[in-house]
Amino acid sequence: MWELAHQEELAGVEQRLRQELNVSPLVAKLLAQRGVTTFDEAYAFFRPSLAMLHDPYQLRDMERAVIRLQEAIREGEPILVYGDYDVDGTTSVALVYSFLRDLGVVTDYYIPDRQLEGYGISTRGVRYAAENGFRLVIALDCGIKAVEQMELATSLGVEFIICDHHLPGDVLPQTLAVIDPKRADCPYPFKELSGCGVGFKLLQAYAMREGLPMESVYRYLDLVAVSTAADIVQMRGENRVLTHFGLERLNSSPSPGLAALRQKVGFPQEQPLTATDVVFKLAPRINAAGRMENGGGAVALLAARNGQEALLAVEHLDARNQQRQVADQQITREAISMVAAQPNPQLRRTTVVYNPLWHKGVVGIVASRLVETYYKPTIVLTGNGMDVSGSARSVEGFNLYAAIEQCADLLNGFGGHRYAAGLTMPRANVELFAQRFEEAVASTITEDQLCPKIHIDADVDLEELDDRFLRILAQFDPYGPDNPMPVFSIHGLQPDPYVRPLGQSGHHMRFVARQKSHGRAFPAVAFNLVEYAQAIRYQPFSICCTVESNYYRGVSTWQLNVKDIRV
Repeated sequence: MWELAHQEELAGVEQRLRQELNVSPLVAKLLAQRGVTTFDEAYAFFRPSLAMLHDPYQLRDMERAVIRLQEAIREGEPILVYGDYDVDGTTSVALVYSFLRDLGVVTDYYIPDRQLEGYGISTRGVRYAAENGFRLVIALDCGIKAVEQMELATSLGVEFIICDHHLPGDVLPQTLAVIDPKRADCPYPFKELSGCGVGFKLLQAYAMREGLPMESVYRYLDLVAVSTAADIVQMRGENRVLTHFGLERLNSSPSPGLAALRQKVGFPQEQPLTATDVVFKLAPRINAAGRMENGGGAVALLAARNGQEALLAVEHLDARNQQRQVADQQITREAISMVAAQPNPQLRRTTVVYNPLWHKGVVGIVASRLVETYYKPTIVLTGNGMDVSGSARSVEGFNLYAAIEQCADLLNGFGGHRYAAGLTMPRANVELFAQRFEEAVASTITEDQLCPKIHIDADVDLEELDDRFLRILAQFDPYGPDNPMPVFSIHGLQPDPYVRPLGQSGHHMRFVARQKSHGRAFPAVAFNLVEYAQAIRYQPFSICCTVESNYYRGVSTWQLNVKDIRV
């Protein structure tokens, strides 16, 4: 379903932006849709500056954290850096660990085992710190709900500086410092930092207090950009500034680890990496370490000091990624077969599948793939012990968390948000849970929510996509939540008798989009839409698409990336 944005209430804003910025109606519309309503906001959007970064001491507990960090470094105390096993966690750990190491601090890092410890600060991790002589731990991208673990840490003489960005619970953990912009009592003006972004603010505050050159912190902005893009946090405000300058560094002078990863992915050296490239090309490989083995392998790459260290680490990580791809593909095929074997699967409003032998590290990916296939709230479960665990994914507009909450009496525990969650339950409850979850979803989900939508920013003519517009469009990047890549619908396209296949699979095609015989024309690519090839050779048609740069042999050209076709 194509859904065109209708926001009549923004008409006045668009008119003002056209006049104040001297831009086309289309540019003004795109800016207004992204919450840019004034000249000053537009200037900040198009001309980000590191001077726009907020004072890190506005974060609650930052003062206490920096004083303790100064004391530990001055006294030669060893410091343990602790973080989650996903991209945000491992980039956070690499950031803080590398900074401390380069200052000459005795430091080490700890990434919890996904299979044995699960997400967050574990009792095993706390005991590891105490048993190995660490009296100070900096925890990143986790810890905001580690109330019991902090009680244990205090009893063992271990202090924590928690740097998290998740929503706190009703009670904050009691420890040295809890830095989280989402704390109810935190006055920090921007609430949507990634975990690595919060870690960056700690280093920024320390450098300011010690009078260090800010380059000593900015040199790690490539890691912050990777975390911000990969963790799908809002791409506005301070995140847009951090990502903009982080991508600049990633494309000009990246850390040895990210340089090696870029080379391993086979990304052309002359082509600039974008936030979208980070999400789809770099992040899955970084995540593979925590999914298949231990996230420490990702930190080893991201914190590599030279090309030789990076080369060894990237080969290890690439092997884990290949394992992840095999497991992902195999389990997805098995899950689709299980769904097909269920009685009347088309009548169900949910997809719930369980296999005790599936790899725990990829069930979240498989759940996402099943949503793409069936477009229903989905849960994938695994585990062959007394308890099973799994990942849940939702469809747009439906509160998955609330539906799981209705089945809470069958669960050991669950957590997440409206679109994604994790859960555990006794294996004996799987069948009853699937039934209850189906009932909970069926009673609240609408037919409209079960229909996938393509959100369209504007109807356009190809003539509107002129050179000036395209130069401005390039400045909308980096893309992400709150600033998605614009999607356009274009009608009245002329048939193209020269439609050509694209790739070896036979599922894709390329053609030329034009509305007039001698008007503006764009090359277009359409992935998984080859069934329309015959029709568009002979009939006028419409498309919805994005407008993207295509790099080929060192030359950049604009092309349309087609999402759907109507004949």
